Amino acid sequence: MTQHILVTGGAGYIGSHTCQALAKAGYIPVVFDNFYTGNRWAVKFGPLVEGDTRKAEDLQKAFNTYKPVAVIHLAALLSVPESVSEPADYYQTNTVGAWQLLNTIRATTPQGAKPIPVVFSSTAAVYGIPESSPITENAKLNPINPYGHSKLMVEQMLADYSKAYNLKSVSLRYFNAAGASENNEIGAYRQKPFHLIPVALEAVVGTRPQLQIMGTDYPTEDGTAVRDYIHVTDLAEAHVAALEYLLKGGETTSLNLGTGQGYSVKQVVDAIGTEIGQPVPAAYGDRRAGDPPALVADSSRAQSLLNWKPRLSDISTIVRTAWAWRQNETVKDAPVL
Repeated sequence: MTQHILVTGGAGYIGSHTCQALAKAGYIPVVFDNFYTGNRWAVKFGPLVEGDTRKAEDLQKAFNTYKPVAVIHLAALLSVPESVSEPADYYQTNTVGAWQLLNTIRATTPQGAKPIPVVFSSTAAVYGIPESSPITENAKLNPINPYGHSKLMVEQMLADYSKAYNLKSVSLRYFNAAGASENNEIGAYRQKPFHLIPVALEAVVGTRPQLQIMGTDYPTEDGTAVRDYIHVTDLAEAHVAALEYLLKGGETTSLNLGTGQGYSVKQVVDAIGTEIGQPVPAAYGDRRAGDPPALVADSSRAQSLLNWKPRLSDISTIVRTAWAWRQNETVKDAPVL
């Protein structure tokens, strides 16, 4: 029998790619989304339940209708600068929303049965400014912004729920997701993108005057911030691998998802210029609040435990697929709901 997987935030960028990967692996992804940042056109791979993770009745409806065997929890707010200026929104959506989800799982678990497992979308922001690089899962957890704190609180809840209630989970600490699906079917689309590559491509096509490079005085080789970029399809496939690890009885854990290769903002901008054959219009500004100088992952544990390996995460493939998606006429006119 085909198994239903509830994907909260399944209409978003990472969520839609995860749904695509789940469908490819033979599961039925059930999208649960309130469309605050998600897109209806991205719901292509399974049924939809429109709802909010902060509302128990919405979650109850999804569980009662589809009886999922697991949850992949991606619904969240994710802008570091916004979390600094509006922390209340981040704690309510990211932390309280996850708490409501976990309690719904408990409430819908038959007496004597084991709760269904959860794959959680965490973040490298839980590390704050790392003391060494690449970052292992044993590194000190010291977030420097409310976004990172809101996610780390969920990781702690999951650890506590695992011990107390036998609710197993894998927290996936993302580094920088980028790119678009290989078949150009889905990709990143927001009215006001804030991630580097989509913003740079907007500057290239003229929908914004220029890319603002935030900070040139970081202690890095060229002065701009360094990040570990992972192709969104590789990220999605890791979610499926984590799901299957849990369905086979795996224990609660946290894992890094990255490549071990860091690129500076300037290096990424140069790669975009090389791919499209023209320079990216850019200007320089001050650092963003709450941004560490460098975040690069040691993802060897995830590769070993999940039998997973990034296959599309070289910077040229990331940029090529992102550019192909940006050129797709349908995305230019797609409404953000």
